[in-house]
Amino acid sequence: QVQLVESGGGLVQAGGTLRLSCAASGSIFSSKAMAWFRQAPGKQREYVAHITPAGGTNAANPVKGRFTISRDDAKNTVYLQMNSLKPEDTAVYYCNCLGQPQFPWGQGTQVTVSS
Repeated sequence: QVQLVESGGGLVQAGGTLRLSCAASGSIFSSKAMAWFRQAPGKQREYVAHITPAGGTNAANPVKGRFTISRDDAKNTVYLQMNSLKPEDTAVYYCNCLGQPQFPWGQGTQVTVSS
């Protein structure tokens, strides 16, 4: 059973940066398109960005140009570099497979952006 562990969140001022990491156990990680999702209080979980096994990337419009997703298959880890953070980026951030079937969700990492 693959386990996902997100880390790197914290409290940052608007305009600041954070780098999130998601470590996955198991050897099938490299064959999966991986994605970051986020869930703000009172809202549904939403897609943020994804990266294919070949390294192709895309991101949701609200974060395009500010967030960059990357992966290191040797470390079974996917990253999210977040620049120019805004208060509306405040949420719990999760990683998982882009499509089904997904792995069990991790605990996420809290990102709080103050104005």
